[in-house]
Amino acid sequence: MRALCGGPPFDGWPPPPPPAQGAPGRPIPPRAPVAAGSPPPPRAGPPPRAWPPPRAHRADWAAYGFDWSTDYCTSSPDNPFGFPFKEACARHDFGYRNYRAAGGFQANISRLDEAFHADLERVCARYAGGRKASCEGTAWTYYQAVRAFGASAEPVPAQPATP
Repeated sequence: MRALCGGPPFDGWPPPPPPAQGAPGRPIPPRAPVAAGSPPPPRAGPPPRAWPPPRAHRADWAAYGFDWSTDYCTSSPDNPFGFPFKEACARHDFGYRNYRAAGGFQANISRLDEAFHADLERVCARYAGGRKASCEGTAWTYYQAVRAFGASAEPVPAQPATP
């Protein structure tokens, strides 16, 4: 179980009641930095099953004031070479937008980027052989792009997220 925005422990679904002090609460402490050029540890971030239900039932989370908007993979393809990266990009946008709003962006950017890469790697785990290697190379490129350009980018006006 994890605390969400300083609220009570959270195990995925249904959503916890809003924190007594109100959202956004305090940010989660950062992890140790990852050396430049080395892949992050696997399975960073919450398990993938914790993301779809809240995203599909955003109204249940209204008390937290989350920004659910997304531009998915910004100016990169959402599904490069047929690899479905769109949901990983949406979750990454969610983290960037909400940690910025909570004032904890700089302390958590590496963690957000590591979780993004882990989400992409989970997509690639569906494939085998050369297709898997191609997916992993594309995932690494997307990860390096957000590490290089994500922190400096101004928030991009986004469309409201669709479930």
